[in-house]
Amino acid sequence: MKNPLAALLSAALLTSGGGMTTAHAQESAFTVQDAVIDETLQAYVETGRIAGATALVWQDGEEVYAGSFGMADREAGRAMSRDTLFQIYSMTKPVTGVALMTLWEDGKFDLDDPLSDYLPEFADMTVFAGFDADGEPVFEPAKRAIKVIDILRHTAGLGYASEMKEYPAHLYREAGVMDNSQTLDEFSQNIASQPLYYQPGGEWKYSASVSVQARLVEVLSGQEFDTYLRETIFEPLGMDSATRYVAPEDRERLAGFYSDASGTLERVPDIQAYAGVYNRSAFQAGGFGLVMEIDDYMRFARMLLNGGALDGARILEAETVELMATDHLPATVQDVNWLRNKGQAGFGLNFAVRIAPPLKSYEASGAVGEFFWDGYASTLFWVDPANDLAAVLLVQKVPFDEIGLHKAFRDAVYAGSAFAAPQPNGE
Repeated sequence: MKNPLAALLSAALLTSGGGMTTAHAQESAFTVQDAVIDETLQAYVETGRIAGATALVWQDGEEVYAGSFGMADREAGRAMSRDTLFQIYSMTKPVTGVALMTLWEDGKFDLDDPLSDYLPEFADMTVFAGFDADGEPVFEPAKRAIKVIDILRHTAGLGYASEMKEYPAHLYREAGVMDNSQTLDEFSQNIASQPLYYQPGGEWKYSASVSVQARLVEVLSGQEFDTYLRETIFEPLGMDSATRYVAPEDRERLAGFYSDASGTLERVPDIQAYAGVYNRSAFQAGGFGLVMEIDDYMRFARMLLNGGALDGARILEAETVELMATDHLPATVQDVNWLRNKGQAGFGLNFAVRIAPPLKSYEASGAVGEFFWDGYASTLFWVDPANDLAAVLLVQKVPFDEIGLHKAFRDAVYAGSAFAAPQPNGE
Protein backbone atom coordinates (compact mmCIF):
# COMPACT_ATOMS: atom_id res chain seq x y z
CA MET A 1 0.00 0.00 0.00
CA LYS A 2 1.42 3.37 -0.98
CA ASN A 3 1.59 6.35 1.33
CA PRO A 4 -1.28 8.87 1.40
CA LEU A 5 -0.97 12.00 -0.72
CA ALA A 6 0.38 14.31 1.98
CA ALA A 7 3.15 11.94 3.03
CA LEU A 8 4.16 11.35 -0.56
CA LEU A 9 4.27 15.08 -1.18
CA SER A 10 6.61 15.53 1.78
CA ALA A 11 8.87 12.70 0.66
CA ALA A 12 9.07 14.03 -2.88
CA LEU A 13 10.05 17.48 -1.64
CA LEU A 14 12.83 15.98 0.42
CA THR A 15 14.05 14.20 -2.71
CA SER A 16 14.08 17.47 -4.62
CA GLY A 17 16.58 19.01 -2.24
CA GLY A 18 14.55 22.19 -1.86
CA GLY A 19 11.25 23.66 -0.88
CA MET A 20 8.25 24.46 -3.00
CA THR A 21 8.60 27.21 -5.59
CA THR A 22 4.93 27.99 -5.43
CA ALA A 23 4.25 31.57 -6.47
CA HIS A 24 3.32 33.95 -3.68
CA ALA A 25 1.78 37.38 -3.73
CA GLN A 26 4.05 39.71 -5.67
CA GLU A 27 4.06 43.45 -6.25
CA SER A 28 0.76 43.90 -8.02
CA ALA A 29 -1.63 42.52 -10.58
CA PHE A 30 -1.45 43.90 -14.10
CA THR A 31 -3.64 44.25 -17.15
CA VAL A 32 -2.71 42.45 -20.35
CA GLN A 33 -2.38 44.99 -23.15
CA ASP A 34 -4.03 43.54 -26.26
CA ALA A 35 -2.53 46.14 -28.58
CA VAL A 36 1.03 45.28 -27.57
CA ILE A 37 0.51 41.56 -28.28
CA ASP A 38 -1.24 42.36 -31.57
CA GLU A 39 1.62 44.58 -32.73
CA THR A 40 4.22 42.00 -31.72
CA LEU A 41 2.70 39.03 -33.53
CA GLN A 42 1.62 41.05 -36.55
CA ALA A 43 5.19 42.30 -36.95
CA TYR A 44 6.45 38.71 -37.04
CA VAL A 45 4.02 37.97 -39.87
CA GLU A 46 4.68 41.16 -41.82
CA THR A 47 8.44 40.70 -41.72
CA GLY A 48 8.14 37.12 -42.97
CA ARG A 49 9.54 35.49 -39.84
CA ILE A 50 6.40 33.35 -39.45
CA ALA A 51 3.52 32.58 -41.79
CA GLY A 52 0.94 32.86 -39.03
CA ALA A 53 0.23 32.44 -35.34
CA THR A 54 -2.62 32.22 -32.90
CA ALA A 55 -2.47 33.09 -29.21
CA LEU A 56 -4.71 33.02 -26.14
CA VAL A 57 -4.29 34.49 -22.65
CA TRP A 58 -6.57 33.79 -19.69
CA GLN A 59 -6.36 35.81 -16.50
CA ASP A 60 -8.52 35.98 -13.39
CA GLY A 61 -10.90 33.38 -14.76
CA GLU A 62 -11.62 34.95 -18.13
CA GLU A 63 -10.19 35.20 -21.61
CA VAL A 64 -8.32 38.50 -21.76
CA TYR A 65 -6.62 38.06 -25.11
CA ALA A 66 -7.29 36.15 -28.34
CA GLY A 67 -5.59 36.84 -31.63
CA SER A 68 -4.90 35.08 -34.93
CA PHE A 69 -2.46 36.48 -37.46
CA GLY A 70 -1.32 35.68 -40.96
CA MET A 71 -1.89 32.40 -42.73
CA ALA A 72 -2.42 28.88 -41.50
CA ASP A 73 -1.65 27.80 -45.06
CA ARG A 74 0.11 30.54 -46.99
CA GLU A 75 0.13 28.65 -50.29
CA ALA A 76 -3.62 27.93 -50.16
CA GLY A 77 -4.47 31.41 -48.90
CA ARG A 78 -6.13 29.99 -45.76
CA ALA A 79 -6.07 32.42 -42.87
CA MET A 80 -5.04 31.46 -39.36
CA SER A 81 -7.98 30.86 -37.01
CA ARG A 82 -8.84 29.37 -33.66
CA ASP A 83 -9.93 26.08 -35.22
CA THR A 84 -6.59 25.56 -36.99
CA LEU A 85 -4.99 22.27 -35.97
CA PHE A 86 -1.39 22.31 -34.74
CA GLN A 87 1.20 19.68 -34.12
CA ILE A 88 2.31 20.53 -30.58
CA TYR A 89 5.39 18.29 -30.48
CA SER A 90 7.00 18.46 -27.01
CA MET A 91 4.04 20.26 -25.50
CA THR A 92 2.75 16.67 -25.41
CA LYS A 93 5.14 16.06 -22.49
CA PRO A 94 3.17 17.95 -19.81
CA VAL A 95 0.05 16.03 -20.85
CA THR A 96 1.91 12.77 -20.33
CA GLY A 97 3.16 13.94 -16.94
CA VAL A 98 -0.37 14.73 -15.82
CA ALA A 99 -1.53 11.29 -16.96
CA LEU A 100 1.20 9.56 -14.95
CA MET A 101 0.51 11.67 -11.87
CA THR A 102 -3.15 10.62 -11.86
CA LEU A 103 -1.82 7.11 -11.23
CA TRP A 104 0.51 8.44 -8.53
CA GLU A 105 -2.55 9.88 -6.81
CA ASP A 106 -4.14 6.44 -7.05
CA GLY A 107 -1.21 5.02 -5.06
CA LYS A 108 0.17 2.99 -7.97
CA PHE A 109 3.78 4.07 -7.33
CA ASP A 110 6.04 6.29 -5.26
CA LEU A 111 8.29 8.83 -6.92
CA ASP A 112 11.37 7.37 -5.23
CA ASP A 113 10.58 3.82 -6.32
CA PRO A 114 13.12 2.13 -8.62
CA LEU A 115 11.74 2.28 -12.15
CA SER A 116 12.62 -1.40 -12.53
CA ASP A 117 9.94 -2.28 -9.95
CA TYR A 118 7.45 -1.62 -12.78
CA LEU A 119 9.62 -1.85 -15.90
CA PRO A 120 12.10 -4.68 -15.13
CA GLU A 121 14.10 -3.94 -18.28
CA PHE A 122 15.62 -0.95 -16.46
CA ALA A 123 17.39 -3.08 -13.85
CA ASP A 124 21.20 -3.36 -13.86
CA MET A 125 21.85 -0.48 -16.25
CA THR A 126 25.28 0.36 -17.64
CA VAL A 127 26.65 3.86 -18.24
CA PHE A 128 28.87 5.16 -21.04
CA ALA A 129 32.09 6.37 -19.39
CA GLY A 130 34.11 7.62 -22.37
CA PHE A 131 36.75 5.98 -24.52
CA ASP A 132 39.91 4.11 -23.63
CA ALA A 133 43.39 4.77 -25.06
CA ASP A 134 42.53 2.70 -28.13
CA GLY A 135 39.40 4.68 -28.83
CA GLU A 136 37.07 1.92 -27.67
CA PRO A 137 33.96 2.84 -25.63
CA VAL A 138 34.10 2.17 -21.90
CA PHE A 139 31.02 1.24 -19.88
CA GLU A 140 30.53 1.02 -16.13
CA PRO A 141 27.68 -0.16 -13.91
CA ALA A 142 25.10 2.40 -12.81
CA LYS A 143 25.87 3.54 -9.27
CA ARG A 144 22.20 3.62 -8.33
CA ALA A 145 18.87 2.57 -9.75
CA ILE A 146 16.86 4.89 -11.97
CA LYS A 147 13.97 6.20 -9.87
CA VAL A 148 10.54 7.05 -11.23
CA ILE A 149 11.18 10.71 -10.40
CA ASP A 150 14.23 10.60 -12.69
CA ILE A 151 12.12 9.98 -15.78
CA LEU A 152 9.86 12.89 -14.78
CA ARG A 153 12.69 15.40 -14.30
CA HIS A 154 15.13 14.22 -17.04
CA THR A 155 17.77 12.91 -14.65
CA ALA A 156 17.54 9.23 -15.59
CA GLY A 157 20.63 9.14 -17.80
CA LEU A 158 18.63 8.76 -21.01
CA GLY A 159 18.95 10.95 -24.10
CA TYR A 160 17.68 11.39 -27.64
CA ALA A 161 18.84 9.72 -30.85
CA SER A 162 19.06 13.09 -32.60
CA GLU A 163 22.15 14.21 -30.66
CA MET A 164 24.74 13.72 -33.37
CA LYS A 165 27.87 14.30 -31.28
CA GLU A 166 27.18 11.92 -28.41
CA TYR A 167 28.20 8.29 -28.59
CA PRO A 168 25.11 6.85 -26.86
CA ALA A 169 22.96 8.64 -29.45
CA HIS A 170 24.87 6.73 -32.12
CA LEU A 171 23.87 3.50 -30.37
CA TYR A 172 20.26 4.73 -30.15
CA ARG A 173 20.20 5.31 -33.90
CA GLU A 174 21.74 1.92 -34.66
CA ALA A 175 19.12 0.23 -32.49
CA GLY A 176 16.22 2.26 -33.92
CA VAL A 177 15.25 3.44 -30.44
CA MET A 178 12.79 6.03 -31.78
CA ASP A 179 11.39 3.91 -34.62
CA ASN A 180 7.65 4.59 -34.85
CA SER A 181 6.90 0.99 -35.82
CA GLN A 182 7.54 -0.06 -32.21
CA THR A 183 4.94 -0.34 -29.50
CA LEU A 184 5.70 1.47 -26.27
CA ASP A 185 6.60 -1.90 -24.75
CA GLU A 186 9.12 -2.56 -27.52
CA PHE A 187 10.47 0.98 -27.24
CA SER A 188 10.98 0.60 -23.49
CA GLN A 189 12.80 -2.70 -23.94
CA ASN A 190 14.93 -1.16 -26.69
CA ILE A 191 16.01 2.01 -24.90
CA ALA A 192 16.67 0.11 -21.67
CA SER A 193 19.08 -2.17 -23.53
CA GLN A 194 21.30 0.81 -24.44
CA PRO A 195 23.89 2.34 -22.10
CA LEU A 196 22.97 5.47 -20.19
CA TYR A 197 24.54 8.79 -21.13
CA TYR A 198 25.49 9.53 -17.51
CA GLN A 199 24.98 8.19 -14.00
CA PRO A 200 21.34 8.40 -12.82
CA GLY A 201 20.76 11.65 -10.98
CA GLY A 202 24.02 13.13 -12.24
CA GLU A 203 22.75 15.59 -14.85
CA TRP A 204 19.65 17.19 -16.32
CA LYS A 205 19.44 16.07 -19.93
CA TYR A 206 16.38 16.39 -22.15
CA SER A 207 15.48 12.90 -23.19
CA ALA A 208 13.10 10.25 -24.43
CA SER A 209 12.23 9.48 -20.81
CA VAL A 210 8.73 10.92 -21.29
CA SER A 211 7.89 8.05 -23.63
CA VAL A 212 9.11 5.75 -20.84
CA GLN A 213 6.50 7.53 -18.71
CA ALA A 214 3.91 6.65 -21.34
CA ARG A 215 4.88 2.98 -21.10
CA LEU A 216 4.65 3.20 -17.32
CA VAL A 217 1.11 4.57 -17.69
CA GLU A 218 0.23 1.50 -19.76
CA VAL A 219 1.70 -0.93 -17.22
CA LEU A 220 0.07 0.73 -14.21
CA SER A 221 -3.33 1.34 -15.82
CA GLY A 222 -3.68 -1.75 -17.97
CA GLN A 223 -4.72 0.45 -20.93
CA GLU A 224 -3.05 1.64 -24.10
CA PHE A 225 -1.52 5.05 -23.52
CA ASP A 226 -3.70 6.97 -25.97
CA THR A 227 -6.83 5.36 -24.56
CA TYR A 228 -5.80 6.46 -21.08
CA LEU A 229 -5.19 10.02 -22.28
CA ARG A 230 -8.58 10.16 -23.96
CA GLU A 231 -10.56 8.74 -21.03
CA THR A 232 -8.65 10.45 -18.21
CA ILE A 233 -7.82 13.88 -19.64
CA PHE A 234 -9.29 14.72 -23.04
CA GLU A 235 -12.90 13.63 -22.57
CA PRO A 236 -13.31 15.02 -19.02
CA LEU A 237 -11.83 18.37 -20.08
CA GLY A 238 -13.76 18.56 -23.35
CA MET A 239 -10.58 18.61 -25.44
CA ASP A 240 -12.49 17.36 -28.46
CA SER A 241 -9.86 18.09 -31.11
CA ALA A 242 -6.96 16.38 -29.29
CA THR A 243 -5.68 13.44 -31.30
CA ARG A 244 -2.58 11.75 -32.61
CA TYR A 245 -3.97 10.75 -36.01
CA VAL A 246 -5.64 13.41 -38.17
CA ALA A 247 -8.42 11.95 -40.32
CA PRO A 248 -8.55 12.94 -44.02
CA GLU A 249 -11.63 15.12 -43.52
CA ASP A 250 -9.79 17.23 -40.91
CA ARG A 251 -6.46 17.65 -42.68
CA GLU A 252 -7.46 20.89 -44.39
CA ARG A 253 -7.44 22.47 -40.91
CA LEU A 254 -3.78 21.62 -40.25
CA ALA A 255 -1.40 24.55 -40.08
CA GLY A 256 1.22 24.56 -42.81
CA PHE A 257 4.74 23.81 -41.62
CA TYR A 258 7.49 26.31 -42.44
CA SER A 259 11.26 26.63 -42.10
CA ASP A 260 13.48 29.67 -42.27
CA ALA A 261 16.72 27.66 -42.08
CA SER A 262 17.72 29.01 -45.49
CA GLY A 263 17.10 32.60 -44.43
CA THR A 264 13.72 32.76 -46.16
CA LEU A 265 10.50 31.26 -44.84
CA GLU A 266 9.76 28.20 -46.98
CA ARG A 267 7.03 25.55 -46.82
CA VAL A 268 8.21 22.14 -45.66
CA PRO A 269 6.70 19.47 -47.96
CA ASP A 270 3.54 18.01 -46.47
CA ILE A 271 4.75 14.44 -46.88
CA GLN A 272 7.57 15.30 -44.50
CA ALA A 273 5.77 17.74 -42.21
CA TYR A 274 2.68 15.60 -41.63
CA ALA A 275 4.19 12.11 -41.71
CA GLY A 276 3.50 11.59 -38.02
CA VAL A 277 -0.17 12.59 -38.15
CA TYR A 278 -1.25 11.28 -41.54
CA ASN A 279 -0.38 7.71 -40.61
CA ARG A 280 -1.40 5.62 -37.64
CA SER A 281 1.72 4.26 -35.97
CA ALA A 282 2.25 1.73 -33.21
CA PHE A 283 4.40 4.18 -31.25
CA GLN A 284 2.13 6.23 -28.97
CA ALA A 285 4.95 8.50 -27.84
CA GLY A 286 4.70 10.33 -24.56
CA GLY A 287 7.16 13.01 -25.60
CA PHE A 288 5.52 14.23 -28.81
CA GLY A 289 2.82 13.50 -31.35
CA LEU A 290 -0.37 15.21 -30.21
CA VAL A 291 -2.40 17.54 -32.44
CA MET A 292 -5.12 19.95 -31.34
CA GLU A 293 -6.70 23.39 -31.58
CA ILE A 294 -5.45 26.20 -29.39
CA ASP A 295 -8.63 26.30 -27.30
CA ASP A 296 -8.15 22.68 -26.30
CA TYR A 297 -4.58 23.19 -25.15
CA MET A 298 -5.78 26.23 -23.25
CA ARG A 299 -8.34 24.03 -21.49
CA PHE A 300 -5.45 21.83 -20.36
CA ALA A 301 -3.50 24.90 -19.18
CA ARG A 302 -6.53 26.32 -17.38
CA MET A 303 -7.01 23.02 -15.57
CA LEU A 304 -3.48 23.35 -14.23
CA LEU A 305 -4.01 27.01 -13.35
CA ASN A 306 -7.19 26.07 -11.46
CA GLY A 307 -5.35 23.52 -9.33
CA GLY A 308 -6.21 20.43 -11.37
CA ALA A 309 -9.87 21.03 -12.15
CA LEU A 310 -11.93 22.74 -14.86
CA ASP A 311 -15.67 23.11 -15.35
CA GLY A 312 -16.51 20.42 -12.82
CA ALA A 313 -13.93 17.90 -14.02
CA ARG A 314 -11.11 17.20 -11.56
CA ILE A 315 -8.02 15.65 -13.15
CA LEU A 316 -5.51 16.16 -10.31
CA GLU A 317 -5.58 17.41 -6.75
CA ALA A 318 -4.24 20.92 -6.24
CA GLU A 319 -1.37 19.56 -4.13
CA THR A 320 -0.27 17.36 -7.02
CA VAL A 321 -0.19 20.27 -9.46
CA GLU A 322 1.85 22.19 -6.89
CA LEU A 323 4.21 19.23 -6.61
CA MET A 324 4.67 19.09 -10.38
CA ALA A 325 5.38 22.83 -10.45
CA THR A 326 8.18 22.54 -7.86
CA ASP A 327 11.85 22.58 -8.84
CA HIS A 328 13.00 18.99 -8.24
CA LEU A 329 16.56 19.27 -9.48
CA PRO A 330 18.91 18.22 -6.67
CA ALA A 331 21.54 20.77 -5.69
CA THR A 332 24.18 18.25 -6.80
CA VAL A 333 23.01 18.53 -10.41
CA GLN A 334 25.18 21.27 -11.88
CA ASP A 335 25.17 20.15 -15.53
CA VAL A 336 21.77 21.20 -16.87
CA ASN A 337 22.58 21.20 -20.59
CA TRP A 338 20.59 24.04 -22.23
CA LEU A 339 17.90 24.43 -19.55
CA ARG A 340 19.32 27.79 -18.44
CA ASN A 341 18.64 29.12 -21.94
CA LYS A 342 15.06 29.38 -20.75
CA GLY A 343 15.96 31.90 -18.07
CA GLN A 344 16.16 31.47 -14.30
CA ALA A 345 14.63 28.02 -14.44
CA GLY A 346 14.76 24.74 -12.61
CA PHE A 347 12.77 21.65 -13.53
CA GLY A 348 9.75 20.05 -11.92
CA LEU A 349 7.79 17.02 -13.10
CA ASN A 350 7.54 17.50 -16.88
CA PHE A 351 7.65 21.31 -16.58
CA ALA A 352 10.38 23.90 -16.42
CA VAL A 353 9.84 26.08 -13.34
CA ARG A 354 10.86 29.73 -13.01
CA ILE A 355 12.86 30.08 -9.79
CA ALA A 356 13.92 33.75 -10.05
CA PRO A 357 12.74 36.84 -11.93
CA PRO A 358 14.43 37.78 -15.21
CA LEU A 359 17.79 39.35 -14.39
CA LYS A 360 19.04 40.35 -17.85
CA SER A 361 17.42 42.11 -20.78
CA TYR A 362 17.86 39.05 -23.02
CA GLU A 363 15.75 36.90 -20.69
CA ALA A 364 12.01 36.54 -21.23
CA SER A 365 9.52 38.26 -18.97
CA GLY A 366 7.66 36.25 -16.37
CA ALA A 367 6.89 35.62 -12.71
CA VAL A 368 8.51 33.39 -10.13
CA GLY A 369 6.55 30.15 -9.74
CA GLU A 370 5.54 30.04 -13.40
CA PHE A 371 5.74 26.58 -14.98
CA PHE A 372 5.98 26.05 -18.71
CA TRP A 373 7.15 24.12 -21.74
CA ASP A 374 7.38 24.52 -25.50
CA GLY A 375 7.62 22.48 -28.69
CA TYR A 376 9.82 21.83 -31.70
CA ALA A 377 7.78 24.01 -34.08
CA SER A 378 8.16 27.05 -31.76
CA THR A 379 4.95 26.42 -29.82
CA LEU A 380 4.78 27.67 -26.21
CA PHE A 381 2.60 27.66 -23.12
CA TRP A 382 2.95 28.67 -19.51
CA VAL A 383 0.94 28.84 -16.30
CA ASP A 384 1.58 31.77 -13.97
CA PRO A 385 -0.12 31.26 -10.58
CA ALA A 386 1.18 34.59 -9.22
CA ASN A 387 -0.94 36.47 -11.75
CA ASP A 388 -3.70 33.85 -12.18
CA LEU A 389 -2.69 33.68 -15.84
CA ALA A 390 -2.22 31.05 -18.54
CA ALA A 391 -0.96 31.70 -22.06
CA VAL A 392 -0.66 29.59 -25.22
CA LEU A 393 1.10 30.52 -28.46
CA LEU A 394 0.85 28.20 -31.46
CA VAL A 395 2.87 28.50 -34.66
CA GLN A 396 4.52 25.98 -37.01
CA LYS A 397 8.03 27.30 -37.65
CA VAL A 398 11.45 25.68 -37.45
CA PRO A 399 14.20 25.98 -36.41
CA PHE A 400 12.87 26.38 -32.89
CA ASP A 401 12.55 30.11 -32.11
CA GLU A 402 12.92 30.63 -28.38
CA ILE A 403 15.13 33.69 -28.12
CA GLY A 404 13.17 35.67 -30.71
CA LEU A 405 9.49 34.79 -30.90
CA HIS A 406 9.01 33.38 -27.41
CA LYS A 407 10.72 36.28 -25.71
CA ALA A 408 8.80 38.79 -27.83
CA PHE A 409 5.45 37.18 -26.97
CA ARG A 410 6.25 36.88 -23.27
CA ASP A 411 7.48 40.47 -23.16
CA ALA A 412 4.26 41.60 -24.84
CA VAL A 413 2.06 39.73 -22.35
CA TYR A 414 3.89 41.28 -19.38
CA ALA A 415 4.43 44.71 -20.98
CA GLY A 416 4.51 47.50 -18.42
CA SER A 417 4.24 45.12 -15.46
CA ALA A 418 6.56 44.34 -12.57
CA PHE A 419 7.29 41.01 -14.28
CA ALA A 420 8.78 42.46 -17.46
CA ALA A 421 12.41 41.70 -18.27
CA PRO A 422 14.89 44.52 -17.61
CA GLN A 423 15.38 46.98 -20.43
CA PRO A 424 18.72 46.85 -22.31
CA ASN A 425 19.72 50.23 -20.89
CA GLY A 426 19.22 48.93 -17.37
CA GLU A 427 16.11 50.98 -16.66
